[in-house]
Amino acid sequence: KKKVVHRTATADDKKLQSSLKKLAVNNIAGIEEVNMIKDDGTVIHFNNPKVQASLSANTFAITGHAETKQLTEMLPGILSQLGADSLTSLRKLAEQFPRQVLDSKAPKAEDIEEEDDDVPDLVENFDEASKNEAN
Repeated sequence: KKKVVHRTATADDKKLQSSLKKLAVNNIAGIEEVNMIKDDGTVIHFNNPKVQASLSANTFAITGHAETKQLTEMLPGILSQLGADSLTSLRKLAEQFPRQVLDSKAPKAEDIEEEDDDVPDLVENFDEASKNEAN
């Protein structure tokens, strides 16, 4: 049997920070949010994360409180961040959206009063009326 050793999160954090220090990462300031869009339509959202990068090692580290949300919860603010793949998956999601919800918001046929947009029928002859006024 193999004995499982449970480590605390602080021990893992220290190990991660020492590994990042070896890669000579630099802090990147001014990043307000990070959204990682997954294939299944969920988004890993970090608000005010700590972002570190080492371009020479092609390494980026994002730490902070993460929330997993549905893509639809992040709309419309996330639209500018979506790539072509995400837009097509969003389009598919919109097609799967129940038509019942859309139909329930549409006015029913019996609720719509028939509007009379036709030109009114000509009842009098205006030429004769103008002749009568001239006399």
